[in-house]
Amino acid sequence: MTVSTEITAPSAHTLTDSAVRRIKRVLAKEPAGAMLRVSVEGGGCSGFQYLFDIVRDRNDDDIAIERDGAVVLVDAISVPYLEGSVLDFVDDLIGQSFRIDNPQASASCGCGTSFSI
Repeated sequence: MTVSTEITAPSAHTLTDSAVRRIKRVLAKEPAGAMLRVSVEGGGCSGFQYLFDIVRDRNDDDIAIERDGAVVLVDAISVPYLEGSVLDFVDDLIGQSFRIDNPQASASCGCGTSFSI
């Protein structure tokens, strides 16, 4: 797995090659200026859950992770929960999905969409 980014703000968030390819494919079907927002909110079976949304507006305090035309936004509240994380896109027997490898997560649910710290 090759991991690298071009980051527009201080961060340790990264995108895999697979994630970049999938984000670009998804955003190509959206109106111009669309971006992927990754955020964290309370809930899920482990305490916190990841949310993925397509947005066209960028908040002043968002960080933007940009690589090869793929843009991922992370809001200021979610940044500490995602610090050091790797966003990947996986296509396996279970299905296709974005997955976050979060080094801060002490536990996560079986589907990988919720975690605890």
